[in-house]
Parts: sequence; structure tokens; C-alpha cells
Amino acid sequence: MRAAATTGPGRLEIVDRPPPRADMGVVVQLERAGICGTDLKILDGATPVGYPRVLGHELVGTVRAQTGERRLPGGTRVLVNPGISCGDCYLCHRDRPHLCGHGGLLGRDLDGVFTEAIELEERFLHPVPDRIPPDEAGLLQVLGTVVHSQRPAPVSSDTVAVVIGLGVSGMLHTQLLSERGAGCVIGITRTPWKLELARRLGADLVGTPDEAARIVAEASSGRGADLVIESVGTEETVVQSIDLAGPGGDVIIYGTVTGSGKEMPYYQLYFKELTLHSPRAALPRDYDEAIRLAAEGRIHLAALVTGRYPLEEASAAFAAARTGDHLKVLLVP
Repeated sequence: MRAAATTGPGRLEIVDRPPPRADMGVVVQLERAGICGTDLKILDGATPVGYPRVLGHELVGTVRAQTGERRLPGGTRVLVNPGISCGDCYLCHRDRPHLCGHGGLLGRDLDGVFTEAIELEERFLHPVPDRIPPDEAGLLQVLGTVVHSQRPAPVSSDTVAVVIGLGVSGMLHTQLLSERGAGCVIGITRTPWKLELARRLGADLVGTPDEAARIVAEASSGRGADLVIESVGTEETVVQSIDLAGPGGDVIIYGTVTGSGKEMPYYQLYFKELTLHSPRAALPRDYDEAIRLAAEGRIHLAALVTGRYPLEEASAAFAAARTGDHLKVLLVP
């Protein structure tokens, strides 16, 4: 069985693995698997893993085999929740299995989904309706994390919301804010074609980082944004998010920042009494909500898929994902 694995920093290989046998769970066969920034950091060695490691955590596939009596029969399309949890620790019992210290993320802490088939416990699988096309289904895991990250932040018709960074997650955040009824959604990026796409997907206003302060001031009558979502993952964009937020506002740091925070504007956090959210992964109900939104056509996903590569061409797929010409690159059977 073929799988795309990293065998060391910067090294990606197609390797042969024993096929899963459904001894203790369910075998899911690849339909679509998405490449994200986490995969790129793992491949580069910026995020340490044990080698060799099969990469990938975004998977939609089909149930092909299972042991015993199961609720998901063969042929069922499923989304994989890649946050493996033990189900029996303090955090799992507090409804926070995504923070479980006894599990881990597929593709980082455990072998991942960039493979022809994988065995998983049934509790990590979510049925996906056939009316969601395969490419769109490949974005459901990301959408689930977007749903999770926005849950704590109130949104209403009075909300001025800003999304900094219009990659895949930023585009999804923009759409979800519009779906939730935000009064004004502002998208910020340096890339002209992404600004245009954000407009088509529901942003009321768009602009570059240099224009952001002016646009937000005009849209909010000078008070600042009620909600800012940082979707890049740099210290610079976190600082800008805090700058753009108005007093009493919420800031969601969706991007994964690994810096030391030397330039954090701590006084602004205090002076504005901002609420800072730092979401991680998603809960099962977030994935169910993502599937519902996509199935009902509430979130448009097709425009975000810009590349498809066979699994055996994973190296080319990773190279494409690094360019500024792509949003979501998918691996296919």
C-alpha cells in the first residue's frame, strides 16, 4: 500500500506500507486528502516528528472494511476527525477531547492520512452526504476548525469583523462570518486575486494590510473592529489584529504562531480590555456543523480547490502548495 511519508527534514518519499486489516476499527479508503501549512512545517522540520512519519490529517474517504457490528456500513463516505483522543482522561471528560494529552494529531504525532487506506476507531468518523462533491468534501476538516474557532465570539448585525489573511482558512472565516450575520466583513491580504475572490465569497470590504486601519476606521465610525481573526500565523499579523480591534473586542488567533512574542502590544490588550482566543483543532460537533453548512450550500468550497495530484505525485503537490498561485491542493487516489 502506498503512502507519502517524510523520512527526515525536507525529505518526502512514496513508501510501501502493510495494508490495514480492520482488526480493531474501520478501514477508510482515500477519496480526497488536503495539504495544509502544518504539513509543510512538518516536512521542513520546523515541527519535529518521529521519522519516518506518514503525513496528512485532512481526509474524506469511504468505509471499506470494519470489524464487528458498526453504525457505519461499507460504502459510507466519512470525514476523519484527526485529533485522536483517549476518551478517558480529565480533558476528555470535560468535553475537550481535542486537547487530550494521551492522543495526538494524525500526520504529526501518529501516522497520517496521506495513504491509500487507514484504520481508525469509528468514533473519529463523521458521515458525509453524497451531495457534497469530492473536492468540496476535501475542505470539510478545515471548515470544522474554522467553526470551532468562531464559536466563542459573538456576531450580530452590528459586528464589524476583520479577517487578516485570505488563504483557505481566511476565505472560510469570511464566509462563515457572513453566514452568521456579521454587519460588515472586511478581508485583508496583499494578493489582488485573493481580494477579488473574497469579495465574491461575501466580504463587504477588502484591502491590503497598509489600507486596513483606514478601512476599519471608516467602517466602524472610528471605534475599531468588534472581531478580528488572524489567519496567517505571524507575530506581525497578531500585532496588527490587536491594533485593529476596538475596545471590548475579540481577537481570534487562528494562525499558528511559533515566535517568542517580543513585539506584543501588551498595553493595548489591557487598555482595550480585549478578549484573546487561541483555538486549537475542533470538537466532533464542529465537524458535524461543517458538514451541515456544506451540504446545505451555506458555505461555498469549490472555488478554494486549486490543485489536484495523485498520491504518488505528493512531491509535486507539496511544491504546488508552497506557491502563491494555489489555495487548497488535494491528493486523490
